[in-house]
Amino acid sequence: MNKVMKEMISTLLYLLGVLCLTWFVIAFVGQRTEVDGSSMEPMLSDGDNLIVDKISYRFRAPERFDIIVFPFKLEEDTYYIKRIIGLPGETVQIDEQGNIYIDGEVLSEGYGREIIRADTVGIARNPVVLGDDEYFVMGDNRNSSQDSRTEIVGNIHRDDIIGRAWLRIWPLSRMGFLKHQ
Repeated sequence: MNKVMKEMISTLLYLLGVLCLTWFVIAFVGQRTEVDGSSMEPMLSDGDNLIVDKISYRFRAPERFDIIVFPFKLEEDTYYIKRIIGLPGETVQIDEQGNIYIDGEVLSEGYGREIIRADTVGIARNPVVLGDDEYFVMGDNRNSSQDSRTEIVGNIHRDDIIGRAWLRIWPLSRMGFLKHQ
């Protein structure tokens, strides 16, 4: 009986350790997230699964063009995935031709899917001055993205950034393993 009890306690401690390690990894290291929508096309598509790196920003600041995950402030359990365009302390503006300016200089980048239409410039029509802990983010599908150009998203505070998209895992249906009915 004593040997059985020791074995049960050992197994319970092992399972508790596995559960604690799993919680630690999900809470502090990485998590899986699914892309919902087309705002990051062509880089990320609806249904793509991502592994979000939640630890690297504890050791370094987010950088321009990183793809980040952050909560949508108006809907619980809803997260946005966008690309960092403007960094803390910078001024971002978009003109009527769709050019993005950082501190008065045209941003050279090739992530946008198309030229930004004048009707999607939003609040960036006027200079947007970022605070010491704020980031300006945009989707790659520029004309079909709710991002920092809209007041409901606005600038993203550093504390709100959950992590950066680290690895894309295609859904099994795209690899031919599962077929949609």
